[in-house]
Amino acid sequence: MTVRTVLFDVDGTLVDSNYLHVDAWKRAFADLGVTVDAWRIHRAIGQDSARLLRDVAGEHDDAWTERAKSLHSEHYRASTHRLRAFEGAAGLLRAIDARGIRVVLATSAPEDELVLLREAIDADDAIHAVTSADDVDEAKPDPGILEVALRRADATASDALMVGDSVWDMAAAARAGIRSLGVLCGGVGAGELLDAGARSVYDGPAGLLAALDDLL
Repeated sequence: MTVRTVLFDVDGTLVDSNYLHVDAWKRAFADLGVTVDAWRIHRAIGQDSARLLRDVAGEHDDAWTERAKSLHSEHYRASTHRLRAFEGAAGLLRAIDARGIRVVLATSAPEDELVLLREAIDADDAIHAVTSADDVDEAKPDPGILEVALRRADATASDALMVGDSVWDMAAAARAGIRSLGVLCGGVGAGELLDAGARSVYDGPAGLLAALDDLL
């Protein structure tokens, strides 16, 4: 596998944040008088927030949708002191960078959340470029954020690799023509990730780091 650029999802892939998002969404729905089971929210985590809201809460008007997003952000920000990078996350990014391969954080997280995520990872010295919610109108599984990431790395889909934790990451990579690897640390099963297009699946960043020589 010839790889010159590795694109990383962040939430649930490098940082243990998915369940904080689940809790924040559950609280937001409760504030709006809507009861949603946590597992249903988790199944939708990782995709565009408008799609997530439709999947788990049904159709609502724009005002309700914006209020739900705002409440989610408030509850999530109140829990960010619990953010932590997965074991091996920083080491993985530095090991890839040391091989002369560009590392790009391909996320549609808002800028304020991205600052906290990067602090948790603590490996800015190994990161070549970053994307955020400001770069696209629609998040994964739309491939737009990955296409922006490729441009920032001056890379092509054929020499890039995507690492993510959700079926939405795998779907976006497939639509962009990028090979992908899955990690289990976001809470999605190996079978689902493989069915969605992952070439192989690892427990998390530490497992991927241990296999890096064979992969690259």
